[in-house]
Amino acid sequence: MTQSGSTTKAAFFARIRDEMRKTPGLFAATTAPRPPAPRRLAETIRRELSERWPQTLERFRREFERVGGDFHRVATVADVPGLVARIARERGGRRVVTWHPTALGVDLTSGLAAQGLESLTMPAAGGGDGPERTALRDKIAAAEIGLTGADLAIAETGSLVLVSGGGRPRSTALLPPYHVAVFDREALVESLEQAGVFFEAWHEGPAEPGRGAAIHVITGPSRTADIELTLTRGVHGPKEVHAIFVDAPIRG
Repeated sequence: MTQSGSTTKAAFFARIRDEMRKTPGLFAATTAPRPPAPRRLAETIRRELSERWPQTLERFRREFERVGGDFHRVATVADVPGLVARIARERGGRRVVTWHPTALGVDLTSGLAAQGLESLTMPAAGGGDGPERTALRDKIAAAEIGLTGADLAIAETGSLVLVSGGGRPRSTALLPPYHVAVFDREALVESLEQAGVFFEAWHEGPAEPGRGAAIHVITGPSRTADIELTLTRGVHGPKEVHAIFVDAPIRG
């Protein structure tokens, strides 16, 4: 680096330090300790939330809608295909890609077909390699609706957490323009702190067979702004995100 380049770099960081001195004192921050037994702590959180899940759900709905999501609530999972069909019809779509039943917790194929929808179920063990994988990705991208479950629904931020893996590729939630996530009270957590406990619990001990490498935290639809701050939805992901809460347990 030349002397002038070195001087310019030094001046640049000096200006940053000068500006930082003008700001008020930042809040104290520390690294959260890792729980010694995260699975046991996650079970405790589940038991506690079993008594106050209605309040947690209401907070999730409020925050989810605040970030641009569309919240729906149905009595049983049998009501889901009809609601998905309505969402599709209102947006001129009829093609749905869905997680495998073992990942979703229920087989909605016949229900979606009865509603006149063309559904593609993700393979249980992944999409293969090479051309086979590319062909599957193209079919997912051509669908209007991506139907998934949700591993967590964080009330504090209105966020959905999806873990990739066999039967649940991340492309299902990322490529179609409309993402629909179905979940019940088992997915609800109150805060990011509680979500962190579940992240630790999922990675405690040996990895489960078929578990993917990606955890996606989805907070509202895709938003992109240009240099003039013109906001556009759907450039790097779905332009709409729908959450369907099912009152009765999805896994019977």
